[in-house]
Amino acid sequence: MVAEQKSKTPKRVCVIGAGPCGLAVLNAFESARAKGEDIPEIVLFDKQDEVAGLWNYTWRTGVDRFGEQLHNSQYRYLWSNGPKECLELADYSFEEHFGKPIPSFPPRVVLRDYLLGRVKKNKLLEKFDVRMNHIVRNVKDLEDESFEVTYEDLNQRKISTEIFSQVIVAIGHFSVPHFPSYAGLESYPGHLLHAHDFRDAASYKDQKVVLVGASYSAEDIALQLHKYGVGEVIASYRTQAMGFKWPTNITERPCLTHIDGKTVHFSDNSTYEADAIIFCTGYQYYFPFLPQHLRFESPNIEYPNGLYKGTVLNENTNLMFMGMQDQWYTFTMFDAEAFYVRDVILGKIELPDKSKRDVDIKKWYDRCIAKTTAVEAIEFQRDFVGDLLTYTDYPKHDNDSIAELLKAWKIHKSENILTYREHCHKSPVTGTVGAPLYAPWVDAMDDTLEGFLKC
Repeated sequence: MVAEQKSKTPKRVCVIGAGPCGLAVLNAFESARAKGEDIPEIVLFDKQDEVAGLWNYTWRTGVDRFGEQLHNSQYRYLWSNGPKECLELADYSFEEHFGKPIPSFPPRVVLRDYLLGRVKKNKLLEKFDVRMNHIVRNVKDLEDESFEVTYEDLNQRKISTEIFSQVIVAIGHFSVPHFPSYAGLESYPGHLLHAHDFRDAASYKDQKVVLVGASYSAEDIALQLHKYGVGEVIASYRTQAMGFKWPTNITERPCLTHIDGKTVHFSDNSTYEADAIIFCTGYQYYFPFLPQHLRFESPNIEYPNGLYKGTVLNENTNLMFMGMQDQWYTFTMFDAEAFYVRDVILGKIELPDKSKRDVDIKKWYDRCIAKTTAVEAIEFQRDFVGDLLTYTDYPKHDNDSIAELLKAWKIHKSENILTYREHCHKSPVTGTVGAPLYAPWVDAMDDTLEGFLKC
């Protein structure tokens, strides 16, 4: 339902998180301002030194320089594991940023540079109140439907409180590890860590490594380890093997059951002497600054229950969440969500009453949990993003072609897990096909911005 914009008292919006989701919010409001619309005061808080969220690399693990829980989980030598064309921004193409076609699967530093390109082009950090090294400690909902937000300036160690009309939580959900326990871990003498703390594949050269998990982290870390000379990798799955045509030094075994010294035991009664165990077991939704009644509980799925249109907390529509879905679409989905929550705040979208929101949430949630294949999941997220786009003035975008590209990507991975990054895909924004990678991916060792752009 789209409403005529009404005259309202001034609003103040708190955005928590300056990664891709938080930056998408700033861009959405700036887009409205550039069209002559009045926008509220926006204050963005982030505990890191720089914007970009998870796309910032750090050698640190555990805690940051202030002793706060470390947000970053990306590792050295990381390359995109999905086509860049699937996350291309409708209002800022890769070709505009780099001035030429580039390969479809860039390293982390290239994608970070692209993400920040739109920020710089639109001068978002100059136009909005962006407070880095500021951590939100508490959000309290007040009787007048506003929020009292308590935050700390980490440099000054000063705690302050301000009032906001809306709060947008844009911290993502890939920074607090889910770390299961197994008998024998307490006495395991090897290197033990979660993928969140994995930093450098080269440090495992010639070693024997067990990966616990069978999703994207396990898949990519196995490939990184292979690329940088690991001895052998055993990937342990709980319900279903990844099933790729792995190189000979990567194999899969069923569920890890327990550890005895350096010996890892599996449910098929096989054992393995491991130098390191890396848990690729996912992440938790974690909102320590929110009271329990303002949180939602969900596994990592494409439509978390309790969020209307995947963004607005059904129990308090002045609280919104960004990027809480299991993700096929990424930057493009964040943009669609950002434009939607922007227009809710601006009064251009009038939310239906709670009973109607309940029905809409149930419709999407039931379809989400009924899907059984990757194709169904991709098409679900295509339709979710497409639904959001119908409400706003987000630039025209070929949403359907992204879904088809993702399906092709899944096929390429099943055909050859080592070479899928060498495929060149067509931009949904410009129609340009990506440039060839400068070498087979397994031999492409220069992941610097300068080296990659020589392609």
